[in-house]
Amino acid sequence: MSDASPPEPGRTPAGLPGAATLRLDKWLWFARFVKSRTLASKLCESGKARINKVIVQKAHQPVRVGDVLTFPLGPHIRVIAVRALGTRRGPAPEAQGLYEDLAPPAPRPPADPAVSAAVRNDGAGRPTKAERRATDRLRGRA
Repeated sequence: MSDASPPEPGRTPAGLPGAATLRLDKWLWFARFVKSRTLASKLCESGKARINKVIVQKAHQPVRVGDVLTFPLGPHIRVIAVRALGTRRGPAPEAQGLYEDLAPPAPRPPADPAVSAAVRNDGAGRPTKAERRATDRLRGRA
């Protein structure tokens, strides 16, 4: 008999075939959700990331195929299902094959052309203080 406790539901005990894991920070970097491993570690240690609804406090938390990750990224909350672990940080199409986006962020609304860049005639020089304030009022900043 072994002293090992039974694995969590939905988990394969380590040491058995199919129990491949990868550090969470490495996987986030491989899948191109963050630009560096350092940023991935900070995201994991912030306490805002979750694996299968369990809060993650450490960057070395193991990720397995089938896990569901929830974490903030910019103004969005990303919900991602892990489909593969990956072996390197490859090109974007390869990275997109590592996950399935369960809650993709809403597309951005198109920019309002009336609020686009202010138009100045060529050779008009820098705007005066009054012109700059008028431009700010037009853009809704004042």
